[in-house]
Amino acid sequence: MERLQKVIAQAGLASRRKAEKMIVAGRVKINGVVVTELGTKVDPDKDIIEVDSQEISREKLIYIMLNKPRGYIATADDPQNRKIVFDLLKGVSERVHTVGRLDIDTEGLLLLTNDGSLTYALTHPSHEVGKVYLVSVKGKITRRALNDLARGVELEDGMTAPAQVELIKHKKDNSLIKIMIHEGRNRQVRRMMDVVGFPVLRLKRVQVGPLTLGNLRSGTYRHLTKTEINLLKKIEENVLE
Repeated sequence: MERLQKVIAQAGLASRRKAEKMIVAGRVKINGVVVTELGTKVDPDKDIIEVDSQEISREKLIYIMLNKPRGYIATADDPQNRKIVFDLLKGVSERVHTVGRLDIDTEGLLLLTNDGSLTYALTHPSHEVGKVYLVSVKGKITRRALNDLARGVELEDGMTAPAQVELIKHKKDNSLIKIMIHEGRNRQVRRMMDVVGFPVLRLKRVQVGPLTLGNLRSGTYRHLTKTEINLLKKIEENVLE
């Protein structure tokens, strides 16, 4: 048995907080009966749950890690007819959405799910989880630039939060660094590198929260393990409870 507001949130209709308001407002029915008690528990596999007289989906929740290649966009469709990440999910019958985005030139770890409550917990601006990127930049990056990135840099939409930055190695004409950020601004890492004067040559996300990309091949996906799902659920509980 699960709390009613949690089941509504997992269906992707609202955050858990908004689901609670829906219940109190009398917008939710269980087996045809209006329920306004927040402590109500339901069996999502047996009970018929309606929000505004519409039965919510009881689709099986799935959690997928994809190693997104460059050249793919993280949307369900594209008027420009570019390649989309959902084309790579052969054999997945459930309707899923991406948790956050990666731009067309960025590769690496992309989480996809149909769990709306978890998506909300992982992407809400007030409590975004850490994301780790490997960044190849043009030129031999300086210690000053690394320190600036760690403290935060000024972008057109405001100062970035402090980041964790590590120099991996210098090559002839470029450098490889690792950076962890907790925000989810559009093309944030690329813009940060532009500000400090070292444009991105290649960008790959290798970790989101407790999930690491590992040796998953580019263009392939796998379902998360039960242990990985439980780790994400712990984040969700901390955020939403």
